[in-house]
Amino acid sequence: MERRELLKMIALATGGVLIGGELLMSGCKNPPALGGATFSDQDISFLDEVAETILPRTSTPGAKDAGVGRFMTVQVNDCYTKEDQDVFHAGIRKLNDASKEMFNKDFLDATAEERTQLLGQLDKEAKEHQKKKQEKDWQIKDAKSKDPESEGAKEQPLPNHYFTQMKQLTLFGFFTSEKGSKEVLRHVAVPGKYNGALPYKKGDRAWAE
Repeated sequence: MERRELLKMIALATGGVLIGGELLMSGCKNPPALGGATFSDQDISFLDEVAETILPRTSTPGAKDAGVGRFMTVQVNDCYTKEDQDVFHAGIRKLNDASKEMFNKDFLDATAEERTQLLGQLDKEAKEHQKKKQEKDWQIKDAKSKDPESEGAKEQPLPNHYFTQMKQLTLFGFFTSEKGSKEVLRHVAVPGKYNGALPYKKGDRAWAE
């Protein structure tokens, strides 16, 4: 599976535009002035557990096996704007606060079932938020095209939702990792060979490149 195709699928799965998509596709990095957000070891462990709840280990590796928590921190620094970096950092606290509100316990103290329930609720919330954001973005863009000095053109866009960021980076990090691409996706090393009539059975895994 090509990186561009994977990123499109992730955007569709999370109900919105891929955050930091241009830099993720190109492999480029933020200028040093934009990057540099710091994450503690505790933050990385927390993100590993969030990612593992989204993609748990079964008969195949899970997100934590692929080191997705640390991957997220690198991508936030390299591919997110300062505004999105701030949203992501605040999101770690917000997700833990949501766990306290729902279960009266920290996320890391919650059971697997409780974590899944919480992230399911946040996923619905995030998709609705991103839908509103896209509508708002189009309204601002339309207002600017008609009259750049109008009140509508000067409105501020809604921020991205932190859980959309975490879910997108979890999927991207896992399926581009060695474990995800070779042990979950079917992998053929480049250059490989072309086969125009490859047999396919229902339930076969997708291909990685």
